[in-house]
Amino acid sequence: MKAIAYQTAGSIDRADALQDITLDKPAAAGRDLLVKIHAVSVNPVDTKLRRGVSPEAGGWKVLGFDASGVVESVGPEVKHFKAGDAVFYAGSIARPGTNSEYHLVDERIVGRKPANLGHADAAALPLTAITAWEMLFDRLDVKRPPVQGGKTILVIGGAGGVGSITIQLLRALTDLTVIATASRPETQEWVRTCGAHHVIDHRQPLAPQVKALGLGSPGFVFSTTQTDKHFADIVELIAPQGRFGLIDDPKDLSFMPFKRKSVALHWELMFTRSLFDTPDMAEQGKLLNEVAALVEAGRIRSTATEVAGKIDAATLRKVHALIESGTARGKIVLEGF
Repeated sequence: MKAIAYQTAGSIDRADALQDITLDKPAAAGRDLLVKIHAVSVNPVDTKLRRGVSPEAGGWKVLGFDASGVVESVGPEVKHFKAGDAVFYAGSIARPGTNSEYHLVDERIVGRKPANLGHADAAALPLTAITAWEMLFDRLDVKRPPVQGGKTILVIGGAGGVGSITIQLLRALTDLTVIATASRPETQEWVRTCGAHHVIDHRQPLAPQVKALGLGSPGFVFSTTQTDKHFADIVELIAPQGRFGLIDDPKDLSFMPFKRKSVALHWELMFTRSLFDTPDMAEQGKLLNEVAALVEAGRIRSTATEVAGKIDAATLRKVHALIESGTARGKIVLEGF
């Protein structure tokens, strides 16, 4: 089968950063589905792994997490899917990725593809939707408001893949007032179309802009990017006894300033359940089915903004470079081999 992989971690500007290769087609066992991949999307985690994680000497590392495709075959312990089912999912960080013609995935983290979306639009959703859902409803517990600021949430990095679907889920499933950050006219318009009530510029200090809205201090803050850059503002603007969540990897950041306000800190990694085979691992498949139902009901939409081309090394190198530039809007998708 065709696949895109690398042998040495490093920068994307190298000719061997991502290569077209041929691998043996895997076989489904246990609770695995063998999925014929129709479309994939690229996430920042792909670029982080490519820069810093090499496979064993002589081996190949296949990246890719988001995927939409059709079940080719199933393992003997599979309960909920059959050959021919259209599915979407975000895979596991501990297994080979979706940048290949066929891919093995545990059925517990798979959802049925939204019936009203093509594979390209469906592939944009899983990783970011799971990340946003787990942060909002499992970590920040937004339906249980804190005593102050419980009607308002600030989403930092509203135009990215996670921010785009976070805003939509908040509007569809809560009555919170959503403040989102974006810096360029096109990204500010994007977050408004996703449903943000207010948009502020993250290139400027955040605390004064939030104060100027006259809404009071938000009880929830979700930082999707550049947490270290905005941290002092977050400490200032968040309500006492508020809840703060992040998904990026700030370096050398002390969270001691939160102590004075008794702020609760929540980190989210959507791979945790599959990485540790947690007892609630199947919750990811369930929430993807709920996301599919919301899409089919017209309450949320795909965050795909571009189909960059076929699933091959040349196209993936271009998309990785764009993701690393920090200027991407929504999700970039690749379709077909």
